[in-house]
Amino acid sequence: MLRTFAPWIQMTNFFMKNIIILGFLLVISFTLRAQNNTGGKGSISGKVIDAVTKVPVDYATVSLYKQGSASPFNGMVTDPKGNFKLDNIAYGDYKLTVDFLGYKKQTIDHVIIDANAKNVPLGNIILAPLQNQLQQVNITASVPTVENKIDKLVYSPANDLTSQGGVALDVLKKVPMISVDINGNVELMGNANIRFLINGKPSSIFGASLADALQSIPASQIKNIEVITSPGAKYDAEGTGGIINIILKDSKVQGINGSVNLSAGTRFENGSVNLNARKGNFGINASFSGNEQLNTVSRNSTNRTSFDSLNNKTLLNQNGTNPFTRHGYQSAISFNWSITPKDELTVGLNYNNFGNHSTGLTNIDQATYSPIGSLLTDNMSLSHSNSLFSAHSTDVSVAYKKTFAKENQELDFLYNTSIGNNTSNYTQQQDYITGTLPNVSSTGYNPGRDRETDISVDYTQPVSKSITLEAGAKAVIEDINNSTAQSFTNGNHVLSQNQTFIYNRKIFAYYLSSSFSLFNNFIDGKAGLRYEHTSSTTDFTTTPLPSYGIFAPSFVLSHKIDKTQTIKLSYTYRLERPDYRSLNPFYNISDFYNISTGNPNLSPELGHNFELGYNKSFGKGANIYIAGFYRYNTNDLQSYTTFHPTLNVGDTTLTNVSLSQRANIGKETSEGINLYGSLPLGKLTLRTNMFFADRITYNPPYPQVSGFTYRINLNGSYEFAKDLAAEFFVNYRSSQKGFQGTNPAFYFYNFAVRKQFMDKKMSIGLTAANPFAKYVNFQSTTFGPNFNTSSLRQIPLQSFGISLTYKFGKLEFKKEKEKEDTVPVPDDNSGGGGGNGGGGGGGKGKG
Repeated sequence: MLRTFAPWIQMTNFFMKNIIILGFLLVISFTLRAQNNTGGKGSISGKVIDAVTKVPVDYATVSLYKQGSASPFNGMVTDPKGNFKLDNIAYGDYKLTVDFLGYKKQTIDHVIIDANAKNVPLGNIILAPLQNQLQQVNITASVPTVENKIDKLVYSPANDLTSQGGVALDVLKKVPMISVDINGNVELMGNANIRFLINGKPSSIFGASLADALQSIPASQIKNIEVITSPGAKYDAEGTGGIINIILKDSKVQGINGSVNLSAGTRFENGSVNLNARKGNFGINASFSGNEQLNTVSRNSTNRTSFDSLNNKTLLNQNGTNPFTRHGYQSAISFNWSITPKDELTVGLNYNNFGNHSTGLTNIDQATYSPIGSLLTDNMSLSHSNSLFSAHSTDVSVAYKKTFAKENQELDFLYNTSIGNNTSNYTQQQDYITGTLPNVSSTGYNPGRDRETDISVDYTQPVSKSITLEAGAKAVIEDINNSTAQSFTNGNHVLSQNQTFIYNRKIFAYYLSSSFSLFNNFIDGKAGLRYEHTSSTTDFTTTPLPSYGIFAPSFVLSHKIDKTQTIKLSYTYRLERPDYRSLNPFYNISDFYNISTGNPNLSPELGHNFELGYNKSFGKGANIYIAGFYRYNTNDLQSYTTFHPTLNVGDTTLTNVSLSQRANIGKETSEGINLYGSLPLGKLTLRTNMFFADRITYNPPYPQVSGFTYRINLNGSYEFAKDLAAEFFVNYRSSQKGFQGTNPAFYFYNFAVRKQFMDKKMSIGLTAANPFAKYVNFQSTTFGPNFNTSSLRQIPLQSFGISLTYKFGKLEFKKEKEKEDTVPVPDDNSGGGGGNGGGGGGGKGKG
């Protein structure tokens, strides 16, 4: 009985320790606030609305004046929903102005704060566009690189010079709390079980190959990246690591405008075109982009030592080269119609296509020795391989939003369907140079189809000025059909595998959550409960897949110590469902010595996530954000490798084979800290992100494994002039000990310079990645009871490139300039986002 509750006792002890620390900080800050409030203070809030389109005006400038004064003493910019709130305003009579380039300034006189009206809600503030002036205006700006909100962190690559001409993975490498390894695998706070979304919606583009999908999205198409480490009840419970939402560029301003981005280099080539048009209450956004990774040749070597039941030792040595190319293109179009001031309809269509081609030539030497060291066999061979992968997906979404007379009351409906088709095929021929073994060969053809449909409805109801309730329901229906034809020839013996794997999954979810402000705005928070029921079926009849339901509670509490300091505490309960490739029991024998298969007996991984964060902003734009975390997972899903001296596959016996498949490996705890800081020094701005974590895996009767890792990067940008800037980026990630080996350490460094012309309508950039070394080495190890393997990969990361950007149209409509790299203290209304339709699907690769 005690063993059953031991994990909960452990988590409770940890949680109580953090509650005590949080309580201590709250008491101190409450005392400080009480000392500062002796004169009486209040707040002013409102929402800025476009008079024509009735949509919120984000980044409008709000200024507060003392009556009779010509200079403002306080102010801010509106958030993406047009909201603003000025806190800690002393009792008095004030004038408030709202201004945004291209609009007529709005002035509100005699805004009075006193004991009878401490908190003054101004409601909707209407800004009228200056239509005659818009056609002559060219507005430029920069947005904050990092924004820390109550339930997420937002990274904007607008000022990212070293990623120009790159892809989504290049941008992700700079995002706080995210790390990317050399294979394109992404981790969030050290956890790879992440749900990926595009514009808040799932896409089958991630289903076939996550790394390929992220390398097919040009960096020039990304508006910002949202990192949600503690998703609330409004989000799907899928993904023990959290959610990464990639927001692509669009525009809702009047007029016609767009941009063209081109880049060429020694390793990558990218291009994209964006066009935005809006008149009155109707708008269209369209885009097309393409990219290609040019032929690169990697070097690989593997050494494996293994033992059979007679204690004979086999040494396997593989040395080879692998030329590799990758390509992709995307197109998208969306229509936005403000039917009435309270009804908005958005329809979107996206098409994505990407693929890769790899060949290989590998020298193989396999020698077997007796227990006393006598040579028994020595076989040398040469292996030729060729593999081709292609995938394309189509996403269709229809979103309807209904607002009401009451501010922030709204109803949202979303229908999203994503259809993906992918095909992979390979050939491999192994010719023996010495020994008596016959030549072997293998071919495979694997087409698949994945369709996911999401239907969700969300309703938001403000109960009072400080409490808002949200409720919703969602259905996720996924149908996968995967066919495989594979043959293995060993001399005169031929093994054929032909299989169709049909997998269906249905998820029905319901949630209730609340946003609230307590104790006179002393604590802001969100709390909720989500229930999800999952049922899965497959044509693999020997192992039925059980249905299950879970309750997923979550909360986040935030407190503003003052205008520059915020602390927050959060908890979420998450799960990771095994995908169909992890369940499919088909054997992949494209590599005769390293094969893989699925495990239909997998259970979902369950996780408890705690996070404690502190944010501090300083004068002149400097800031720091510290986040400590603790995670406890049961039924932990990990890849597991076993060595088999002989393995029966159908009616064929394979020898000296490493078999990889996913398994529920006991339990795992992770704890660590992430530090982000930004420091402006005149024309030089420095940013750093540091991550330190320890991961402990428990899998009785095996000994527990503890693996410490850290990641440190430094980014510096220097503005020589208003139209000339340079940047460098250096990143190092340490090795980490895992359940069966050690993941490799690696580093990379980039340099870039950008020159702008024509009032910043055009820019030319130069980039260099790892310019002083062609290859970067990656060493890793894998071991088990009767084998150990060491591998070395040499990847040519060195590249040089040039990029061109041109912005056109009557209106280049960006926001008023803010200080770069600020991390604004979260507003009371900064929570939310994502929506039920933005909570799930997509996810880590299923391959």
